[in-house]
Amino acid sequence: MNQINENKEQKDNAGVKIPPPLCFLFFLVFGILFNSYWINGTLGPARQIFIGFGIVIVALVFVFIIARSHQKSGSNVEPWKPTTVVLKKGFYRFSRNPIYVFMTVGYVGFSIAAGSWLALALLPGALLIIRYHVIAREERYLEEKFGDEYLSYKATVRRWL
Repeated sequence: MNQINENKEQKDNAGVKIPPPLCFLFFLVFGILFNSYWINGTLGPARQIFIGFGIVIVALVFVFIIARSHQKSGSNVEPWKPTTVVLKKGFYRFSRNPIYVFMTVGYVGFSIAAGSWLALALLPGALLIIRYHVIAREERYLEEKFGDEYLSYKATVRRWL
């Protein structure tokens, strides 16, 4: 009986294979390594660094707030753990994926701070992987698990913004 429960628990997740933060980080680091002020041993314009890291800080604050809303609801933020509730409040009123939206914003901020136009150019690649290898799995899982409740939510709230 324990084996059956363990198998059921193992299947109670979206089956995401690529951790979203690592996906964004891979593209960002690649872009910065091949094109940035930093690889030349300089920081770049102070104003650009200030603006870029300001954007990163704002994005991190929002990711933290959204992650706390998962915790308060009793659900997991990690896509490889079970989802226990369809979140519809806070940022989830505007986007079905607000954490990915703010990860994208943070990525842009970091690219600006580093002066890496290559990292910015690579962002669509990261977003395609997130969309088709993370979000698609999450949406299938949520549709199967929550049925009409999730389908109704999905019909009224956009994927991104």
